[in-house]
Amino acid sequence: MILLWKSPRVTERIKHEQPFRIRLYLMDLLNKPLMSHLPLVSVIIPAYNAAAFIRQTLVSVLSQSYRNLEIIVVDDGSTDQTAEIVKSIAKSDHRLILLRQSNQGVAVARNLAIEKSRGEFIAPIDADDIWHPEKIKKQVKCMLESGPAVGLVYTWFMRIDENSLYLCASGKWEVEGMALTALIYSNFVGNGSVPLIRRACLEHVGGYTVQLRAQGAEGCEDWDLYLRIAEHYRFRVVPAYLVGYRRSSKNMSSNYIAMAKSHKVVLQNIEQRHSEISAEIFRGAKSTQCFFEVRAHYSRGNYLGALYWAYHALLWDSMKIFSKPLLNWTVLSLLEIMAKPVTSLIGLEHRPLLEFIKRIRSRFQKNRTLIPLENGYEIMPQTRKPLNVYDRYFSKDGAILQSTQL
Repeated sequence: MILLWKSPRVTERIKHEQPFRIRLYLMDLLNKPLMSHLPLVSVIIPAYNAAAFIRQTLVSVLSQSYRNLEIIVVDDGSTDQTAEIVKSIAKSDHRLILLRQSNQGVAVARNLAIEKSRGEFIAPIDADDIWHPEKIKKQVKCMLESGPAVGLVYTWFMRIDENSLYLCASGKWEVEGMALTALIYSNFVGNGSVPLIRRACLEHVGGYTVQLRAQGAEGCEDWDLYLRIAEHYRFRVVPAYLVGYRRSSKNMSSNYIAMAKSHKVVLQNIEQRHSEISAEIFRGAKSTQCFFEVRAHYSRGNYLGALYWAYHALLWDSMKIFSKPLLNWTVLSLLEIMAKPVTSLIGLEHRPLLEFIKRIRSRFQKNRTLIPLENGYEIMPQTRKPLNVYDRYFSKDGAILQSTQL
């Protein structure tokens, strides 16, 4: 290491480049993290009754190729084995810290973790999601290349189900720079497990808002934070699928009524602060939320609800009529409603079309597992081998192993 620092190349760069450029150069030169020269990243994980998935989440975090991490789990008053699982894993890795509090909600838990953290960058992740092994490394590199004007780096994500099987992929957003207007129209960051955030940025705009829970509108705390960041800082993107975002019946994003109310409150707040932004943008934002409500109600078999929200999506933005998914959900909902009385009259058991579609999809599910390849998650045939760092935690087809040990 001493010889490295006496190298003429390194000496010359030290004289003429900014400190963050030097750290990036050393990282690339040695192709491995230098704990004493790379910035500390604080991973914050709020957890409430997360025993079913917390081990998988921690495995994905501890397996990051970027090693200079501290991982803070805040047990938000869990009544299951969440704390015990975290404690057992912490015995084998000193970077993992467990904090406990009474149940006060995700915003309070995240803020507590940020308060106790020491990292230059903050990386939140929900207690049931997973990361690709290269996620933090790629985002830190992007941050260091960008400079202090950038407050948040996001990436793409793939939705997975309770069995860690692929459901669908996020859009390939490439919005960068001052992105407030685009972020109002649609939360392209996507969810709370995607961003890497500069600590100085959080100190400027404040942490996660706790008022939404008090208003019975918990759910969009992450979007609210991203909007406040976008008011002052630039955004950058790492164009790769690096997050597995889990959709389950128990996570907060599945509470669609609360999410709809939360979205409405956050949107009203930002509209009051930015009256100069075109009303069309806010109409588009309302239509986009209605679009998500259509999908949510259709997936739960509430076909009248799906039609109700489809109508309002078109009411706010008539151009949504050209949206293929919206058209599909609307037509299928109408067919479901019309088919039920017919099948009842002839004495047949009514089988929802949604269940039929699921059965068809299940025949192809074996080729829709999440494979962590070098440049991000992909949906590949079973014959493709996962990234070596995950061999211990993933089967050959990419499914997460239910291991009891790290």
